[in-house]
Amino acid sequence: MSDNLTAFAKDNMVRISPIKLSNIVNSIVNMKVSSAINQLQFSHKRISKNILKILNAAIANAENNKQLDIDKLFVKEAFVGKSLRMKRWRPRAKGRAASIIKPFSKLTIVVEERTKEKKGKK
Repeated sequence: MSDNLTAFAKDNMVRISPIKLSNIVNSIVNMKVSSAINQLQFSHKRISKNILKILNAAIANAENNKQLDIDKLFVKEAFVGKSLRMKRWRPRAKGRAASIIKPFSKLTIVVEERTKEKKGKK
């Protein structure tokens, strides 16, 4: 596929660990955009609302910047990466402290215009 049939959106500060985020994001890859939106809307995971915002931004970029047809859009790829980690401390017994790591993630969603659905993951 050529580059002019793809659009993307990304967020560099998603407040969840990359492993938890990739489990949800991998479920929408190679799906039609409308069914991916439905799956995220009815998901019980907290982070699905943030993923839905990024997916809607990618759809808006495809429509406004590249003039692509929304009805033919599919989620081509979704990248998850590590971002910063906030380090906090929790007081423990006898004057000790235990570390708390609060990870952030990066998320990039790429959508493309296709005429047919690729066979593979569903």
